[in-house]
Amino acid sequence: MAPGLNVNSLEFKLPDLGEGLTEAEIVRWLVQVGDFVAVDQPVVEVETAKAMVEVPCPYEGVVTARFGEEGMELPVGAPLLTVAVGAPAGAADPAAAPEEPAERALQAAAAEESSGNVLVGYGTAAAPARRRRVRSVGFGTATTPKAAPTTAPKPAARPAPRTGPVDEPTGPRGEPTRPGALARPDGPIPVISPLVRKLARENGVELRELTGTGPDGLIMRADVESAIAAERTAADTAPVTRTPVAAVSEEARGASAGAQERYPLIGIRGLVADKMSRSRREIPEATCWVDADATELLAARAAMNAAVKSGAAKEGAGRKISLLALFARISVAALARYPMLNSTVDMEAREVVRLADVHLGFAAQTDRGLVVPVVRDAGTRTTESVNAELIRLTESARDGRLTPGELTGGTFTLNNYGVFGVDGSTPIINHPEAAMLGVGRIVPKPWVHQGELAVRHVVQLSLTFDHRVCDGGTAGGFLRFVADCVEQPAMLLRSV
Repeated sequence: MAPGLNVNSLEFKLPDLGEGLTEAEIVRWLVQVGDFVAVDQPVVEVETAKAMVEVPCPYEGVVTARFGEEGMELPVGAPLLTVAVGAPAGAADPAAAPEEPAERALQAAAAEESSGNVLVGYGTAAAPARRRRVRSVGFGTATTPKAAPTTAPKPAARPAPRTGPVDEPTGPRGEPTRPGALARPDGPIPVISPLVRKLARENGVELRELTGTGPDGLIMRADVESAIAAERTAADTAPVTRTPVAAVSEEARGASAGAQERYPLIGIRGLVADKMSRSRREIPEATCWVDADATELLAARAAMNAAVKSGAAKEGAGRKISLLALFARISVAALARYPMLNSTVDMEAREVVRLADVHLGFAAQTDRGLVVPVVRDAGTRTTESVNAELIRLTESARDGRLTPGELTGGTFTLNNYGVFGVDGSTPIINHPEAAMLGVGRIVPKPWVHQGELAVRHVVQLSLTFDHRVCDGGTAGGFLRFVADCVEQPAMLLRSV
């Protein structure tokens, strides 16, 4: 280190990723200890319940320590790495870092020089006024060893012996403790991740009986899963008590015929489960549907694609117009005529909040699960602009590169379940929105056209709406307008 060089070691913590996300999994480290990082340089790739994002470091200096291995989940506020601010680019020796951490004042001063970005493409003007604080527990792969606890853990009280041929150690509820368990009659349980707590709660695992394999006894997800597997193994090898068939209840029969495997509702699957459950619990929804002749819409799409191919289109040139883009434009025109369906409900104030802008969400199935990217300001876009944005968001969704901002803030959702080969559905509203339009597959069917029976391309449309926002007349008028635009695309010209 050069003489007189002022070097401060600053700790960069996992930032608040927004939208209620409290933890993230480390997918890939992008820097090593000893590397020099610049301001806003991505240092780690993490996966949340919504997307994979690269987290940039707001400081410039040399990485002196990293916390957490790839595949490990960290809560918001947990340390990611430490950076020696003021160190030259060639200072690759982590031993050159100061022995003591920098004071808060030094971190604040360095933060003033940093970008304030928490995600690539996002800036923060100021820290949020309130943030849930997470108690940190030492873990990770820091280059400097952590001091051992100064106080020894309290000895576990000896429980009363069980009656029977063998005295086994028992837990707080009297059941045998699992192998390697350490009773914790009082004091905090060394668990950070809410997902680990939820997994233990859903499977009846007593966390006080477990000894964590993580640093400082931290209980990891693998510890809970091992305890669940041990319970199942013990249940499978336990002696079977034969009971007369007549004495077996219907409830017992149902339990014995249950699933042989359990899958935790975590990540994006857990997020979808929570959101759908909340929607069903809070929104009094109703559904109406209608069949429409989409033959003319298909003809209009073919004509538009011919214009795109000839180079007549400017924005999104060379990209064919999708049916989803046409249904998006129809939905926007219908919302302009029936704006009550572009609303949300504030039950605390007992008010319906009508939204001025249309941010159109659309359901996209990916390998990671169902996501709903949002086309911002769909009401001010052209058909080609909407089509280009749908293509971009769909590709990002399949690659897992959607940002939290691209997955939130929708005001109305379009669901094209026809791609799965089904005709109809009753969609669940994407809370806190007020409605969702569903589109089934378009198939040739017998249809009365101009007074004669003919084979036409027919689609079933369904609208699920919040009955607090409007009644059937409004919902029916909206859906009828959509069907009319599908049958006669020229009606859109009257709404432009």
